[in-house]
Amino acid sequence: MIVYAIAFVFYVVDLANRSGDAAVARREADSAAVESSARAVEPGARAAAGGGTATLVRTAARSTGRTGGEARQPRSRALRIGFSLTVLAFALHLAATVLRGIGAERVPWANMYEFALTATCAIVLIFLLVQFFVDLRFLGALITGLTVLFLGLTKINFYVEIVPLQPALDSYWLVIHILVAVLAVGFLTLSFGLSVLQLMQTRREARIAAGEPGGLGFLVSFPRAVRLEDLAYRLAIIGFVFWTFTLIAGSIWAERAWSRYWGWDTKEVWTFVIWVLYAGFIHARATRGWRGARSAWLNVIAYSAVIFNFTIVNVFFKGLHAYSGL
Repeated sequence: MIVYAIAFVFYVVDLANRSGDAAVARREADSAAVESSARAVEPGARAAAGGGTATLVRTAARSTGRTGGEARQPRSRALRIGFSLTVLAFALHLAATVLRGIGAERVPWANMYEFALTATCAIVLIFLLVQFFVDLRFLGALITGLTVLFLGLTKINFYVEIVPLQPALDSYWLVIHILVAVLAVGFLTLSFGLSVLQLMQTRREARIAAGEPGGLGFLVSFPRAVRLEDLAYRLAIIGFVFWTFTLIAGSIWAERAWSRYWGWDTKEVWTFVIWVLYAGFIHARATRGWRGARSAWLNVIAYSAVIFNFTIVNVFFKGLHAYSGL
């Protein structure tokens, strides 16, 4: 948690640097605009005005890192240090998870504490692996911040000593069911983070279109809202596939343990509710009328249901799935 927290600080420093670079870019663009206006009033200055405008466009594109409507992701020293610390923290996190399993002599996800430990580890793992395909380092502050928050709350509220497995959990379906669940949570968390940034970027772009100040400066160096929406959608599809397998594996396991595939248990119902919400998000995103902020909000609501299912349902609702260990 300490290493994740230090990484979070460096990611925030990187965002602050991006805001400073954006302020410089705005001043350069304003200066170029003033120069262009001055040339426009000179006799026969039409060509010069065109040159001033071109200079303005080139200066703005160069200073904001946008070429062809896409943002170039800067690699500041703070960003590189933050990412390196994230890798180190993940190694420690993975070691803690493995050692918990060795100590328990079973897979380390038989109660809320162990599931949270494994799920947060999966979130960071997927964040690191995704970098091989698309640069999402700008999500570092959100991912490390959420990880520190989740681990802190888990340690304070959900920690339990190692205990033997309950009879209903002593099955190889425990490995299958929970493994696909933690992978689903990992992808859905990244999708959630991208949708949050999409909403912020959408607001910024709308304010700029209205001739108002853009707001948070670091958003200038982030991908545009359309690109963020596309990335969130793709990650949500992968997470949805894993969540579908979670639902299916859970039903098969329930038949083995309790001789029925579905019993309308509270946990079963909420797992299905989450599946419906993400199915609705994916369908809405594929429909032209639900692109943009509305689909992003639906993604946020669906992820909130995931958090509600893990915390409130596990702690305050009784049922056959009451395995919190609290």
